[in-house]
Amino acid sequence: MTMTDAAAPATKPPRWTHQWKELYEEVITSGLCTGCAGCVISCPHDVIGYKHEPGEYKPFHLEEELGPDNCIHGEKGCTSCTRACPRFRAWEPEADEHLFGRARHADEPSGIYKDVLLTRASDDFVYEIGQDGGLVSAILIWCLENGIIDGALTSLVEGGDEGGWKAVPGVATDRDEVLRGAGSRYTYSANTLAFPEARERGLENLALVGMSCQTSIGPVMWHRKVGKVGKPIKLNIGLLCSKSFDDSIFDELFETKYALAKDQIAKMNIKGVFQIWMKNGDYHEVNLKECHAWTREGCNHCPDFAAEHADISTGGIGDATDWTLTIVRTELGRQIIIKMLEEGVIEGKPGDADPGAIALMHRLATKSRERWPGWAAVDARLGLPERKP
Repeated sequence: MTMTDAAAPATKPPRWTHQWKELYEEVITSGLCTGCAGCVISCPHDVIGYKHEPGEYKPFHLEEELGPDNCIHGEKGCTSCTRACPRFRAWEPEADEHLFGRARHADEPSGIYKDVLLTRASDDFVYEIGQDGGLVSAILIWCLENGIIDGALTSLVEGGDEGGWKAVPGVATDRDEVLRGAGSRYTYSANTLAFPEARERGLENLALVGMSCQTSIGPVMWHRKVGKVGKPIKLNIGLLCSKSFDDSIFDELFETKYALAKDQIAKMNIKGVFQIWMKNGDYHEVNLKECHAWTREGCNHCPDFAAEHADISTGGIGDATDWTLTIVRTELGRQIIIKMLEEGVIEGKPGDADPGAIALMHRLATKSRERWPGWAAVDARLGLPERKP
């Protein structure tokens, strides 16, 4: 065999040298930062802070030597923060390649997936306490009980049942803890920030439940070889998300205008309007246009509605309001759903039973991609018409 017959040796990718200074300029202060906190948990020097407070939800540099826009460790060669960021440079095709072996095509606005179906929890209590069929709670409980994971990074309510509706990162390790965090808040919780607690508790196999921006963290970390932080994340569950709201919406809109005290709210949902059920049984609707002023800054440029890099993406959209639209993306996600269906833990039916939900997902995914600015990495706008100068 001659040298011309042999396959050409693979070329090494260029050495990754990008550090906090570039992240700060290209993501943190440009409007691309979603507040996912991937850079925070990946920093080996603990010099990136994060405020989980209204008007904040954004990382910042703690060291004083070089100021907020530069890092002494970055100057010495540390690149962990940019390796972990799911909005830095070519994040989307890199995560696609790692998970699926290819980048998404122009006709795949909702990302790459294997199956779409409608599911709901078979357990009546899980179904009732969960959101839109209780699928996410059912998955976590089943995976914990079957040893697939030993903990989940999820969102809980600050102060428990008496603490109102402020979503905060937390760790769930059993059925009770999972159900304590069930339901949607529609405000932001950087669930990755629960990672240090999980590590302190000795948990090694984790599920991450998060909005779309958070579910891209793991695949981006793995592709860019950020180190040990991404390895414990074994299962990625993504929530369909067009936006989240600042926590101040509870005090400044719901309570001030409508006298809906947050500690009296029993459940919330968004189905064309903001639906609010109170503990005394009252039901209220708030026009979504009124809520736009409280849209979290980190959502303004996010292009990912469909949680395209999760193992399983879920959301309550479409006509079947008591079923969860379930997008199975990876082989791991498929095996989990198949086993749960076989054991009767969840019920399921084909996604075609609600074609409007699938069409709506693609439409909302396209709409979200239109928010991605033309000056950023072009991949997230793939499939959109070119913008006129």
